Amino acid sequence: MIALRPRITALALLLLAGLASPLAAQDAQHASSLGRELSLVAVLPFAFLLLSIAFLPVMCGQWWEDNRNKTFASALLSLPIAVWLIVGWGTEGALVLGHELQEYTSFIVLLASLFVISGGIYIQGSLSGTPLVNTVFLAIGAVLANIIGTTGASVFLIRPLLRANAPRRRKVHIVIFFIFVVSNCAGLLTPIGDPPLYLGFLKGVPFAWTLRLWPQWLVVNGILLLVFNVWDQVVFNREERERPGSQLEEVMRHEPFHMHGLHNFLFLAGVIAAVIGSGYGVGTGGAPWPFGWKEAVMAGLTIVAYAVTAPSNRTRNGFTFGPIIEVAVLFLGIFVTMTPALHILNAWGQGHREVFGLAFDLSRPGHFFWITGALSSFLDNAPTYLTFSATAAGLEQVPVTGRFLAVFLQQGPEAARLLVAISCGAVLMGANTYIGNGPNFMVKAIAEESGIKMPNFFHYMMYSAAVLLPIFVLVTFVFF
Repeated sequence: MIALRPRITALALLLLAGLASPLAAQDAQHASSLGRELSLVAVLPFAFLLLSIAFLPVMCGQWWEDNRNKTFASALLSLPIAVWLIVGWGTEGALVLGHELQEYTSFIVLLASLFVISGGIYIQGSLSGTPLVNTVFLAIGAVLANIIGTTGASVFLIRPLLRANAPRRRKVHIVIFFIFVVSNCAGLLTPIGDPPLYLGFLKGVPFAWTLRLWPQWLVVNGILLLVFNVWDQVVFNREERERPGSQLEEVMRHEPFHMHGLHNFLFLAGVIAAVIGSGYGVGTGGAPWPFGWKEAVMAGLTIVAYAVTAPSNRTRNGFTFGPIIEVAVLFLGIFVTMTPALHILNAWGQGHREVFGLAFDLSRPGHFFWITGALSSFLDNAPTYLTFSATAAGLEQVPVTGRFLAVFLQQGPEAARLLVAISCGAVLMGANTYIGNGPNFMVKAIAEESGIKMPNFFHYMMYSAAVLLPIFVLVTFVFF
């Protein structure tokens, strides 16, 4: 017990005082010995957490609905990893765990800020839930996601879309395509759009560099919107035949359009400004803001926005904290338990170890597109992006220190092609599962609160396999 106290004390000091320091983050990033020496057994808690998310809603749905039980499952699987890192790896393990908790805090504060502020904007009335209007609505979301992020756009638009389609019986596919487009594939053009690109921006990718991804953005989202329009029209026509009366007349009924809580857009702009300012080092001589500055600004804006917004806006939106609490507790477990997996992958990619007897032997953009995307589907896409961007930098002998991606992009067109592939894989394939990107879970939870029975983990993957994978194969042949 006495031997454990220095390590526990070190972790406590790290979390309370030193977590924000660049040195702590750098040390955690360079804890290469962890990735080289970890056993693959260390990945089992992460695998069990994924299986819990997949099976428990099916096997004991009523028990799983309570966020306290999700917290219990998340803690049960993540605490052993946290303790093992501290006890088994001492200072190195504490720094690694502290870095992951730092990333988690930044991640969840951004999601919560966009969730709460957007939840105070109430769009009165509803649009017409016809296939054409629904398609246009998703197209608007595909653009808006690059301005206020996939999280902000998802929270802002999902409730009006659900109200527009309230008279319809079959609308699960509408929510699924909303997750495909607005919550994921849309956010490919700016660092604000999706967390992986934001992390790339912090590591030296110029803010406007992601605009070069517009061909991939246009192809993927254009095909998704086309497929959705045809799918929705088929479903709509079937309902028209099966139900009495005119379904077209039913969905065309809507109240006059009016927006309440417009001042919240100023708070959203403040959050976006904090993100951009932190990356460009405004006020810090060009160096990224220390951890805690941006988070404090976003938290402050969120608290003020919540206080000055009429409660009736949130009431009419059906706003509750349930969805963000669900995301927070599950992703805390995911961030902790995926730590061994990420470090093993990083060491594997750098050629420091083998996995199942296989050495890392990937070098082409298509390779990086698929391996980044496949792992982004089950690991969080932001750290997966960092893992493989670091691996790609290693291929060009660029050290993974500071704003290393700026140096990496200076190596020439081939380096840029690799980063394009990694960026597309992380953002686009986050749509493959519910856990690939934070907004996926939130949209699912909001839809379920509205009475829509969403598909379980594997049923959702059947949709993504049928719709998304053929598009990604096409992207590979056209671009990579």
